[in-house]
Amino acid sequence: MAAPNLKTPNTIAGKTVGYAVTTSMAAALSNAASSGKVLKVNSVYCANVDGTSAADISLEHYNGTTGFAIGKTIAVPADATQVLVTREAYIYLEEGQSLRAQASAADDLELVISYEEIS
Repeated sequence: MAAPNLKTPNTIAGKTVGYAVTTSMAAALSNAASSGKVLKVNSVYCANVDGTSAADISLEHYNGTTGFAIGKTIAVPADATQVLVTREAYIYLEEGQSLRAQASAADDLELVISYEEIS
């Protein structure tokens, strides 16, 4: 099924998800291949939950075949938060696409992703 016409959507639902980032590049938010939806990512926050050590975050847009860097090895200090995507520079995930993330250290970084599911 094709992605919906953004000029005349049937439904727009606001959603927020959390994701514990691992040391492998993996999907933090995915849009299924035949969902009939488009996801408009409005914000991505990355928090370092480790109280003593900094960690690096990499975030990419994955089109189903290739990943394209949104941010590469961005340092997140201990007990701090980095904003990776903002509403002013949103990202669309079409069917079969995802946002993937990777951390330099296990159990240190968490993402909060706010998005709109449009159908």
